[in-house]
Amino acid sequence: MDKDFFFDKKKNDPISRVDGRAKVTGKATYAAEHKVPNLAYGFLVGSTIAKGRIKSLDTKSAERAPGVLGVITHVNAPKIPGYQTGKDPAKPPTAGQPLRIFYDNQIFYYDQPIALVIADTYDRALFAAKLVKAQYEKEVHQTELETNLSKARIPTGPRKEDYKRGDADGYKNAAVKIEQEYYHPVEVHNPMELGSIIARWDGPDKLTVYTKTQGVESTRNSIKDAFKLSPENITVNAEHIGGAFGMGLRTWPYEIAAIMGAQKIGKPLKLALHREQMFTNVGYRPETIQKIGMGATADGKLVGIFHEATANTSAYEEFTEATVNITQFMYACPNVATRYRLVPLNFVTPIWMRGPGEATGAFALESAMDELAYALKLDPIEFRLRNHADIDPEHNRPWSSKHLKECYEMGAEKIGWKDRQLEPRSLKDGDWLVGYGMGTGSFGAMRWVATVKAKLQPDGKLLLQCSVNDMGPGTATMMTAVASEAMGLAPDKITIQMGSTKLPPGPMQGGSNVTSTVGSAVHDVCAELKMQIAALASKEGSPFRTRKVKEVKAEDLVFSDGSVALKKNESTKISFQDLFRRNNLQGLEITKESKGQEQPYSMYSFSMHFVKLRVHPATGRVKIDHVVSCADAGTIISPKTAASQMIGGAVGVIGMALMEDLVVDHRFGRPINNNLADYHVPVNADIPNIDVLFVNKKDPFTNPMGSKGLGEIALVGVAPAVANAVFNATGKRIRTLPITPDKLMET
Repeated sequence: MDKDFFFDKKKNDPISRVDGRAKVTGKATYAAEHKVPNLAYGFLVGSTIAKGRIKSLDTKSAERAPGVLGVITHVNAPKIPGYQTGKDPAKPPTAGQPLRIFYDNQIFYYDQPIALVIADTYDRALFAAKLVKAQYEKEVHQTELETNLSKARIPTGPRKEDYKRGDADGYKNAAVKIEQEYYHPVEVHNPMELGSIIARWDGPDKLTVYTKTQGVESTRNSIKDAFKLSPENITVNAEHIGGAFGMGLRTWPYEIAAIMGAQKIGKPLKLALHREQMFTNVGYRPETIQKIGMGATADGKLVGIFHEATANTSAYEEFTEATVNITQFMYACPNVATRYRLVPLNFVTPIWMRGPGEATGAFALESAMDELAYALKLDPIEFRLRNHADIDPEHNRPWSSKHLKECYEMGAEKIGWKDRQLEPRSLKDGDWLVGYGMGTGSFGAMRWVATVKAKLQPDGKLLLQCSVNDMGPGTATMMTAVASEAMGLAPDKITIQMGSTKLPPGPMQGGSNVTSTVGSAVHDVCAELKMQIAALASKEGSPFRTRKVKEVKAEDLVFSDGSVALKKNESTKISFQDLFRRNNLQGLEITKESKGQEQPYSMYSFSMHFVKLRVHPATGRVKIDHVVSCADAGTIISPKTAASQMIGGAVGVIGMALMEDLVVDHRFGRPINNNLADYHVPVNADIPNIDVLFVNKKDPFTNPMGSKGLGEIALVGVAPAVANAVFNATGKRIRTLPITPDKLMET
């Protein structure tokens, strides 16, 4: 593929983020910023216990406070039609059922909303919320995973049964083997934008919402199911999202509460969570304990892998993710067994977090690979190369594409892997110990269904519409890049409208699917535009029509600068404006649905992450000097935003590896560092030089552009690379995240 494929050819430069100016100037409007007349404000009151029942609620003082328009609790909440169907409404929510807010007096976790206070200003709502008093009948709560492992159960969801290939205990017969346990704490999303929603009823059965969601279509479906409205009477808007990382992948109870409150007071209602509620009410990466047994022959060929993960879910709903799945296909190994178990605890339901279960699972798998490589006295890259899976061993079929070996080579060269020593503590820089580590990542290259409407104007301006939204990866930029290349238009001639259910349906922003899914729809609708232009160019009177040429096909034409020319003779040319004028057209408008076809291939993206760091043995401080991330993600459509994705992934996992840990006081079942002062995340001073490399080879089967998903593989494999580098530097194997100074200090 031409290296300039997705470049702005006039500037000979990768296309810049098309919404960048709107975001940095404040023109981009987020959920809580929409101007809605006659707006009221809500504030949620949370429970102060982790399990039990509300014995009594005193809301009188709050109701009498200045400006208060109403207080909603389980005692007076409007009946939500969707809550009255399905499971027995007389019983509390059970496994597999989302929390029904203000449905009854049961408490399942600390800070569960027990009241919504509504007032004419935010400050008045906040003041009145403090006047709500509750008395409880406490029950014994469970918030500690390790002490509840006996309650672990097999999930009831699909594809979560135990997996086995060959002998489940095959690793035990290996010449060299390890058995280890790895721990991952709760990690909280903490996006910049708080969870927020504005709900406005435009009639008894017509609703408009502006909310923070990663999928307006899925949010509309959730609202439809809850309030039993016709989908055409629900409009969900969410063009811009100020980060989400996964918290926006479902409709949370606070959103239902806001819609309920707006219905009750007959006015539009804005509800925004405060930062502490972001730790307790919108999901997190679940706490996970993993056990791995792994064995190999003396010359480094894997004999068997056993991988078990036990994670928490909520006490009322089952949440699952693909923590052990990566082990089933990553390496060529005849004997593989995986098990996944859940323990219900008194927390809000977890949710997928960027690089969801795969990031957690890769920490254990890639740490174990490093441990076994050291036991074999093999370079970790050499060990992986000896066990490279040339075909998918899980499904016994070829990959659509796989260039992981090139990632190893490119990344090793960039990080200076040749300087790494096999024996730990071999490299020093003054008082600092120097180490190198690496970790492999993978995630499914998915393609879903999307519809895009294209409107091509005579002046060559193109409008593309789709309900998909953008939480930061650059979806609008990607759509612009694909259309620019397909239609030969400058990027500034293309406008994207997105993020509303008023537009043609697009997918959820998650699972690294959007470029493949929506990009394909853009490609297909542009192909249809070109076919129709070719049909117009074949009509009588067209400069392309001759006695010898009766029909012009799209592949016979060159599209550029709002005009079309014959490929064999580019001097024969006509502008879109002239072509449309000759045919009495004001433009062309096409709507196209696009979806992938079943393929006899396993489709995955792959990544390789290298880390060079220093550890100060006296203080235990870790300083990361250099990160190199190399991705096999097919065709890279938008180089600038793709590189930013990879950098962002590395930054996030520096937090995962070295800092992030939600600390819970299990006596009370409540977090004690539920704020950004005590819950540590990386700041600028923590971020090293990060180099991003792309193989940039087209996948022949994933989609017309040959791209594969990128967002998740930016994270998957980085945490073990850090941990492995720490071992290489210090000789200390840290299997419990985060790797804090106390675990490395030497006395």
